[in-house]
Formats: sequence, structure tokens, C-alpha cells
Amino acid sequence: MSGSTIIFYLLSILTLVSGILSVTTRQIFRAAIFLLFSLIGIAGIYFWMQYEFIAAVQIVVYVGGITVLIIFSIFLTQQAGELLPQQNKKRVLFALLAAFCGFALTLLQIIQHSFNKTSETPILPTMENIGNQMLGVEENGFSLPFEVVSILLLAAMIGCIVIALRSKPTTV
Repeated sequence: MSGSTIIFYLLSILTLVSGILSVTTRQIFRAAIFLLFSLIGIAGIYFWMQYEFIAAVQIVVYVGGITVLIIFSIFLTQQAGELLPQQNKKRVLFALLAAFCGFALTLLQIIQHSFNKTSETPILPTMENIGNQMLGVEENGFSLPFEVVSILLLAAMIGCIVIALRSKPTTV
């Protein structure tokens, strides 16, 4: 087993264990920290695959943006030490079913895709080529995913505002 394979397995274990701990812990601050480690593990896998630009975007957008917003909203509500409520069995079953369907859909796409290279000549990773590829609307352009990431950041900001709002106590 080569060193590269060992690094891949370590990054994969970090990502998977942190992701599982993030959704199973009942302390909200620990869940945010485990999410942070999971996202850092994904960025490490991108670095391992030598996709430095995507790894940098992963760190800036997800680790630096969304996770920091979540942690700030936890501190703003002053609920860092409180336990999350126990989920009912219907929600857990539905979440497991949704995760299984997502896994099956991803596996189906991987099996059906041929993974052949589209061109024989590699594209140089210059800033101009990256910009044209990111904002291109042609067949190989990434304009739609670029807009989806901006909507994701907007949804994260709205979610942080909702978390930061305090519910007013009802008076009888």
C-alpha cells in the first residue's frame, strides 16, 4: 500500500466519521465543529486529487463561509451548551430513507457514467481558462453550479438569521 493510498484512506475516514458524528451528536456546537472537520476532509481529498482551485473554493465557501455563519449564529443565540431535542422515530426513519435514496441515485449515476475523457489535450489552469469555464454557459460551463452556490450561501445566511431569532415566551 502506497503513501498516497494511506493519505486517501485517512482523509476518507476523517470525512465520514466527522459527518456521522455531526448528525448524531445532540450538542449543537459539537455538531458544527464536526461539520467543520468533515468539510476540511473533503477539501483535503480535493488537494489529494490535485484540484487545488476546487479545494480552495471548498475551504473559502464552505469552511470559511457556511460553517463560520453557523457557529456565529450558535453564539448569538447563547445556546452553545444546550442539548438538541431528541428526534422522533418518524423523522429518523425519513432521514435514513432520504440518505439511502441519495446514495442509490449517486451509485446509479456512477455506474451509468463511462468516465471517458472528452478531449485529448489538457486545458492549462490559467486564470482566464478558469474564469471562462466557471462563467461559461456552453456544454462544459459551470455557470449554473456557480449560481447554485450563491443561492446556497443565501440560504445559509437566512438559516443563520432564523437560528439567531429568539422565540418570544408566550404569556397566558
